[in-house]
Amino acid sequence: MPQNLLVKYRSSVRLNDIGYVNKYLEKLNQELNNGDIIEVFVETKNQRKSRLLSKYIFPINYIYYTLDFLLKRIFPKWKLTYKIYFRLTKGRNRVFSMPEALGRLISCGFEIVDFEPVYGHTRIRARKVGLPAYNNNPTYGLFISLNRVGLNKRKFKVYKLRTMHPFAEYLQSYLYEKNKLQEGGKIADDIRVTSYGRFFRRLWLDELPMLWNLFNGDLKLVGVRPLSEHFFNLYPVDMQELRTRTKPGLVPPFYADLPKSLDEVIESERRYLTAYFSSPLTTDWRYFWKAFTNIVFKKARSN
Repeated sequence: MPQNLLVKYRSSVRLNDIGYVNKYLEKLNQELNNGDIIEVFVETKNQRKSRLLSKYIFPINYIYYTLDFLLKRIFPKWKLTYKIYFRLTKGRNRVFSMPEALGRLISCGFEIVDFEPVYGHTRIRARKVGLPAYNNNPTYGLFISLNRVGLNKRKFKVYKLRTMHPFAEYLQSYLYEKNKLQEGGKIADDIRVTSYGRFFRRLWLDELPMLWNLFNGDLKLVGVRPLSEHFFNLYPVDMQELRTRTKPGLVPPFYADLPKSLDEVIESERRYLTAYFSSPLTTDWRYFWKAFTNIVFKKARSN
């Protein structure tokens, strides 16, 4: 961090040991001015795993780690076990992934300045840049709903199986600025995705709940991918207008054209939409079977 930036507040308590982390960060936000720097510490999921596995001998270490993971990582996220967790632990020694810790800070009105490992923990410096989002429905649990831009720029919820860490949705702008995009127009080195999430995505299991959006009328079978507001704003204004003249689709033209960059993705969608508005049924029929061929026989996958 540049030397001329002074830390306004330095926490003496790990984020892991704060019972209601977001309440704590929201209150801290209220006491600071925009531009003030805070410094907090967290033991991440991976750091904790390394510590516990080296603390005990095999196989005790793996038994202990598994029980610890269930109690302090899984229990706080399920409504059925949430109260059990807090009754047993008082909210202390909770397990956070790195994306969740960063996402919580961003959701509470901070931007990430830097972070680094320090003696088995991670030190995070963040700057207050605005008010908290006060999100009462973070993406916990197996099923999630995500805000997307639809027909006539109407916001709607897309339903999916969760493949990212909790609060990871707040990291989108940060990771885009830091890592930019890879082939296919997705964020490169996306730390938000869990290991099981990558498996779900390879088999499209995460998109099965989107069938409800199809039956509910938010999506059509073939169409442009439903975008978050962040990615929607990366598109040229003329394409924003063009793609919101019709519903997004479950099967995007990406799988028909297999574009490599965001610019190519945009041009792929432009060609599809131009053809669609001229001949809707014929275009969707043609794009569906081309996408089907690429997915089944050419093993096409989204990044």
